[in-house]
Amino acid sequence: MTPSSDSRLSPPEWKFSQVFGERAPGEDVQDVDIISSMGFDASGDYLAVGDRGGRVVIFERKDGKHTTNENQARAKLEQLDFDSTWNPEFKYKTEFQSHEPEFDYLKSLEIEEKINQVRWCATPNGSLFILSTNNKTIKLWKVKERKVKKIKEMDPYPFVSSENALLAESSFMTEIDKPSVFNGYHPERMENMAKSMSPSQDQHAEILDMEDTAHTRCRKVYAHAHDFNINSISTNSDGETFISTDDLRINLWNLEISGQCFNIVDMKPSNMEDLTEVITSAEFNPVHCNLFAYGSSRGFIHLVDMRQSALCDHSAIILQDGDSRGLKSFFTEIIVSISDMKFSKDGRYILTRDYMNLKLWDMHMNSSPVAIYKIHEQLRPKLCELYDNDCIFDKFACCLSGDGLHFATGSYGNQLRIFSRGFGNEEGITIEASKHPVRKPVLQAAPRARRSSLSNLTRGFYRHGSENSNSGGNDFSSNLNSKLLHLAWHPEKDLIACAAGSSLFMYYA
Repeated sequence: MTPSSDSRLSPPEWKFSQVFGERAPGEDVQDVDIISSMGFDASGDYLAVGDRGGRVVIFERKDGKHTTNENQARAKLEQLDFDSTWNPEFKYKTEFQSHEPEFDYLKSLEIEEKINQVRWCATPNGSLFILSTNNKTIKLWKVKERKVKKIKEMDPYPFVSSENALLAESSFMTEIDKPSVFNGYHPERMENMAKSMSPSQDQHAEILDMEDTAHTRCRKVYAHAHDFNINSISTNSDGETFISTDDLRINLWNLEISGQCFNIVDMKPSNMEDLTEVITSAEFNPVHCNLFAYGSSRGFIHLVDMRQSALCDHSAIILQDGDSRGLKSFFTEIIVSISDMKFSKDGRYILTRDYMNLKLWDMHMNSSPVAIYKIHEQLRPKLCELYDNDCIFDKFACCLSGDGLHFATGSYGNQLRIFSRGFGNEEGITIEASKHPVRKPVLQAAPRARRSSLSNLTRGFYRHGSENSNSGGNDFSSNLNSKLLHLAWHPEKDLIACAAGSSLFMYYA
């Protein structure tokens, strides 16, 4: 986690790489097309993107394993020569409908098709496995490539064409047909068929084209295990298990067993009026398969070792910010809620995002984070307005580089915030998600419909007893309607993929 002497000179310079699904100025964005989750696989060769319409789109590297040997060798040489600036480029591979809208008749509840999270699984063979989840159901998908022969041009089959043409000319109802031979064919038909079978200059042989196509198939469906909405899933490094998390429980699954899971964390009190916090996110340690962490709405991080007990919520080590323990107010209790968390590649550090800050934690030090990066501190005086239009419940994601030195998250106005540890620039870099990554002034936000990113349970808990709060005006300088909520960092390269509405932008350093 310590940069080299050369890298201390200046933070990396970020440049635009690619964009998918770019919208023209003024073009309306459909709600079903808005990106709701994304993630790279362990190799960085594939990127999965989920949207609110229940679809999963997969992108693959252009210079991946499917290129020719000559292009592969050229790409490797270019990578060696320009290793500091070379960045992978991606292309569209396939997409599939992962979830459909449903209705729970027992609870009279509509279940959205929106993809809450996508996670890649270990790939022992050439197939790709990916987990996707909406609010209630998790699905395991297998994406396998197939060689498909496609006919580009072909002459009609001579026997069929000749016979059909002759049958069309003569009627079975006529009485002037010539007598047929013993085999049932007319002599003139036999002559015409023989002529059609003879080679001519106008006839062409069929041309076959080999194409790679991705075939997707749902292998497992993990359902009916959560009473509340699923907010996160995480695959284990053992390649066999994963966890799914809702507001009050965490379940442990085996990838091969869809009809049974184990409840390893249960925070539901006997009396729901005694509820003080909910689970907001959970993540497996990438190195140790027995360790995982989950964050709460109170800003706590619970470190869990599954070897200690079957029910892990009482044996967890709690990481909490000691400097913020004394600050208690209605809004501060909301903004400390952890919306996302990620482990570093070595499994020692945890990056968390709450509404106002990005925090880096060391698992060996539970008193306070080792670094705090402020995202949009200028909004702190406007917390009352943010609460009134529900923006205070927006859940921003976070990510960190493979070497653990750089961190990224999003903000309003489609702004991407990038920070580097040990470079002496605590303010970080701010760029706008567009083809020209420069910071521009953003417009005033318009009020929008109430829609909480947290569960109704959490929202109701925070709204209790706050009817007398003054909303004030909505005269923000930030555009609250455009927000960069989802992003992912390439595991090997300094490449960030981020979502601005329905558009996917990529930047490299």
